[in-house]
Amino acid sequence: MNIFTPGHTCKNSKARCGVMHLPHGDVRTPVFMPVGTNGAVKAVSKDDIEEMGFEIILANTYHLFLRPGADLVQEAGGLHGFTKYNGNFLTDSGGFQVFSLSKLRKITPEGARFQSHIDGSYHLFTPENVVQTQVKFNSDIQMQLDVCSGFGVDRKEAVSALEITTDWAKRAMKEWQKEREAGYKGYLFPIVQGNFFEDLRRQSAEFVAGLDSAGIAIGGLSVGE
Repeated sequence: MNIFTPGHTCKNSKARCGVMHLPHGDVRTPVFMPVGTNGAVKAVSKDDIEEMGFEIILANTYHLFLRPGADLVQEAGGLHGFTKYNGNFLTDSGGFQVFSLSKLRKITPEGARFQSHIDGSYHLFTPENVVQTQVKFNSDIQMQLDVCSGFGVDRKEAVSALEITTDWAKRAMKEWQKEREAGYKGYLFPIVQGNFFEDLRRQSAEFVAGLDSAGIAIGGLSVGE
């Protein structure tokens, strides 16, 4: 599956620019992606975002799931109807937010059970329902649910996190395929993990590259290193 048209390639490295072809228009890369945690970039209107030429915004599944809720966003016409922004949206899976709430969550092979930081209510994220939630958002690019392990953990914990993430990637891809067959146009990016162990990183990258997804994400960075 190819959504990327390469442009110039660096003569001294594998770096390249190009264009991603997404449901709500093309995105020229490399791209700076403004953060709109709850669907909107703080202190900047959607008209200003469009006037500045931004073609994609990052929104946060965890926060939108808790408030205002995926069903309400879907009723409003997805994130595009909810915000009136006509460009693309990339939504993360909420995995990093769950990771950061270490005292309020428990991770099992089934999924990530966590307690809301807003009202204390309990919820369960699974690879399947995180895909379904991002479909309700009508995300142009969505991320799989993954397990993010912090800097400095031992190899045993890193291996366990990677094994769960790998299984979740398979389950997420399967659910995404169902949604695509039902008419969803967005793309799912699986995530490379493995902490800071080079062999685990390589193992994860090779697995993810074999999933025939439209793109991949590099996970596990900016977590304390």
